[in-house]
Amino acid sequence: MALPRAEDTGNMVEMEMQWAVKAMHHAETYMKLLKSVGPGNFRLCPIEDELYEDFRKNFPDLKIDVLDEEDFKSEMAKAKWREFMNKYEHSVKDYNFGSLLRIDCTGDYTEENTMFAMRTQFLCIEIARNKEGYNKI
Repeated sequence: MALPRAEDTGNMVEMEMQWAVKAMHHAETYMKLLKSVGPGNFRLCPIEDELYEDFRKNFPDLKIDVLDEEDFKSEMAKAKWREFMNKYEHSVKDYNFGSLLRIDCTGDYTEENTMFAMRTQFLCIEIARNKEGYNKI
């Protein structure tokens, strides 16, 4: 079966549901791992150290314990993140796939505490939270 062309898909409910199920499964798996193994005791990706160093070089003052969605959603922030993430197109699996990201690192994934992010953003924030001691769940 051939995949539909992107321009012909519109907002297909089935595709949105498939994404939501996959994203929620990823979020649940991450929280189980974080709670059972503990932060800093596992790696989220093979280039975790490189990604963290580059993230903090490019976003040195980004507050990561409680996120401000404007740091991700404003036009200026989107442009900066896009440039940053594109460097990882070939080294971070699914680098631009949608992911769920906790706004406040002290809480679980809930409707109020979750925002949409790209996979590279998720990795940067959660790796930094682990390395900087914020993920104490």
